[in-house]
Formats: sequence, C-alpha cells, structure tokens
Amino acid sequence: MRILALATITVLAACTGKPSFNDPALSDRKLNLEEFFDGTLVAKGQFQDVFGTVRRRFDVTITGDWNGERLRLVEDFVYEDGSTEQRVWTLVKTGDDTWRGTAPGVVGEAVGREAGDRFNWRYTIDLPVPSKDGPSDTVRVTFDDWMWLLSDDRLLNRAYMQRFGVDAGDVTMSFEKLN
Repeated sequence: MRILALATITVLAACTGKPSFNDPALSDRKLNLEEFFDGTLVAKGQFQDVFGTVRRRFDVTITGDWNGERLRLVEDFVYEDGSTEQRVWTLVKTGDDTWRGTAPGVVGEAVGREAGDRFNWRYTIDLPVPSKDGPSDTVRVTFDDWMWLLSDDRLLNRAYMQRFGVDAGDVTMSFEKLN
C-alpha cells in the first residue's frame, strides 16, 4: 500500500505545471540581468516542500557587480533560525540573451536565458542542509529557476527543485533593487 501511495504522489508531483518561454508575455518589460543585479538588492524567500509545507524562510542581501563581461553576485543568506550562508555566483553573458555561471557547490555550470521580462536559470547544486546533530549535510538537487521582472526595482523568483528527478519543492523569492 505504501508503494502505491508513493507512486501516486510521484505521478501527481510530476504533473505540476511549470513556466515556459511558450507562455504568453504578461508585460512589455525587458529584463537585462546585468542591469537589474548591478548594485545592492534585498530579497525575502521561503522553501516549501512538495506538499506545500513551508520548511525554511530567509532574508538575502545581494551585492552585484557587472564589469561589462561578467556579473558577480555575492548572496548573504540569513535564515529564520539565525544560521547564515554565503554563495558567490560568477555569471558570464554568452550571447544577447544567454548566460552561464558557476558558484561553489554547483555541479558543472548553470545555464540561463532571458526572454522579454523573464529569465530561466537551470543548474544542479550540492545544497547544505542543517543537521540537528552537528555539521550540515549536503543534498544534490536540480533547480529550474524562473524570474519575472515586475517593475524597474522588483523581481519575482520561483525555483522548482527536484531530487533524483522527482519534484521536492520550490523556493519563492521577492527581490527589491536598492540602488
């Protein structure tokens, strides 16, 4: 019976709708990643598991630097339990609307594409997971990360997370550009 229940949950999770570049554009805004993320931003976000239970909340301060060739993002996370984490991304523009990037923990390279007011970023990463009994463990997950430019200073982000090819949850974040 447990196997049948697990199989049903897996099938239902796989049917979850996700964004696509084939979706109609909802605005005529143009997201330029290098412009939006150049400077200081703040974000608030949360991780929900596949059942919709909020598991973690966090605040992030992002310092971005675009030098004309590469975009460097320093992300400083503060979680609701007081723990902190820093991730430093290095992104390189590979075409008019395409990107690749690296960060510690990312397996290989992340690849991304802009289209209108949207950006899609895909990568696999070994994420630290807090442990009650000592040092953090890591979990390898794959992200299908979507961003939408809402205004000149606001961006909405929803990242769909999979583990072993099965939906594990999603991360929702709201970014605000400070300068």
